[in-house]
Amino acid sequence: MDNQRRQLLLSIHDVGPRFASEVDRHADRMGQAAGSRYAMLVVPDHWGKAPLAGSDFGTRLRDWAATGVEMFVHGWFHRDETSHATGADRFRAKHMTAGEGEFLGLTRDEAARRMTEGRKLIEDIIGRPVAGFIAPAWLYGDGAREALRENGFAIAEDHMRVWSPATGDRVLARGPVITWASRSKGRIASSLLAAWALRRVLKGASVVRVAVHPGDVHVDALNRSIDRTIGTFTASHRPARYADLLEQAA
Repeated sequence: MDNQRRQLLLSIHDVGPRFASEVDRHADRMGQAAGSRYAMLVVPDHWGKAPLAGSDFGTRLRDWAATGVEMFVHGWFHRDETSHATGADRFRAKHMTAGEGEFLGLTRDEAARRMTEGRKLIEDIIGRPVAGFIAPAWLYGDGAREALRENGFAIAEDHMRVWSPATGDRVLARGPVITWASRSKGRIASSLLAAWALRRVLKGASVVRVAVHPGDVHVDALNRSIDRTIGTFTASHRPARYADLLEQAA
């Protein structure tokens, strides 16, 4: 497969006023590598402490969206306040994220409410439709998956795939996300190792996804790994938008 057909999807998670300076640094990095061909995952009110509504950050979001940066709804609070009934969900909530799997234990009705309100808020700010919905920590419970199918979002993703809830959950791309964790020395080390391995494993993949988080910018080793990863794949893959996957599947 030639380089023009291989695609690189870049995204910045946890976008909002709480992490304005970190988002700026990542946006500069993405812009240098891909122009405006990257995505921002926007949190309406991170942990209930940083409301997007009424903030100056909304103007910056609108400006980024106007250049072509894709905007996704990324939960509402990005905080998991659910008491999980099953052992599997308790394990995922504890070990796959630091209490941020907001949509893992929500009922269908509550998940639908947060999706709908998040979408309206962000679309009112940016003045155009959002690209889709991606749950915090890429974790979806049964209620969230049901609500997602009913809300008409064009695109969703988790750790291992991108799909279209609006078209019967059609899978648009498969493969692990390359991402990093900064909350402990152990997580930093394991994410550096995973990125090193995935740069090799995914070299010939048709679609590669790279996702960064605000905390990454404060760890030099993670910054070097992110730059190395993006540099590796921009040499072999074309920076693309998630919407391109939909067009190809049509």
